[in-house]
Amino acid sequence: MKAFLGMGLLGSNFVKAMLKKGEQVQVWNRTASKAKELEQYGAKAFDGVADAVKGADIIHLTLKDDASVNEVLQNAASGLKPGAIIVDHTTTSKEGAIQRTKEWKEKGFYYQHAPVFMGPANALESTGFMMVSGDEELISKLQSHLSKMTGKLLHFGNEVGKAAAIKLLGNAFLVCFTAGIRDTLALSKALDVPVADVFSLFSEWNPATQIEARMKRMTSGNYSQPSWELNMARKDTGIFIDTAQKAGTELAVIPSVAKLMDEWIEKGFGNNDWTVIAKDSI
Repeated sequence: MKAFLGMGLLGSNFVKAMLKKGEQVQVWNRTASKAKELEQYGAKAFDGVADAVKGADIIHLTLKDDASVNEVLQNAASGLKPGAIIVDHTTTSKEGAIQRTKEWKEKGFYYQHAPVFMGPANALESTGFMMVSGDEELISKLQSHLSKMTGKLLHFGNEVGKAAAIKLLGNAFLVCFTAGIRDTLALSKALDVPVADVFSLFSEWNPATQIEARMKRMTSGNYSQPSWELNMARKDTGIFIDTAQKAGTELAVIPSVAKLMDEWIEKGFGNNDWTVIAKDSI
């Protein structure tokens, strides 16, 4: 028997996928109607979270943050089966994942953080990526079950909380990536370049293929053989900013990048590869 707490878009689709595979799933959500909607697919909904977890060997969570996870688990505690396994897919802090692993073990239960890079469609189709780290024996026990929920289960070793850290790193990249696209579109508007042409450019030239090589260069510690000098990159960045300002458009990310570049130029690295701006971050 499984229980699932948190019936947002991700959680509800995880449950639908489990039900399609013939699993019995008890569900709960703070807004009870969202849990009730899943009864038409075969789930059993409960108004009380402690009732929802009764008899369940594995309890899954997809909630908002550390505080909501702590609150819901505390309220569910009285209904937990001795030795039950809690699998938390919520994006949380590393410290929170470490603390919950310790606390619930002391209470006689198992807590496994398993954050995901999966949208609602992935949850329904059992595709995407799920990450785990920590107790090797527990992960081994859960491997078959978790692998059925995702396209790929990524195991990051026995360090408790590392999966939480990896998830945060991935999300940080997505935030920066999306904000960068936003500035690119804002600049295209300032330059009177149609969005269709921007799509056309990136359909032919895919900068994502440069990520691995760029990371290697940035972490190498050697910036003395530039492929793009910092001074030249800063010159182009100035053009971006000036163009946007003249068009009355505000860039969100580029001005901060320009400030960082200026700091490294002032330190005497203007003739180095522009990836030197990462030097203090490694």
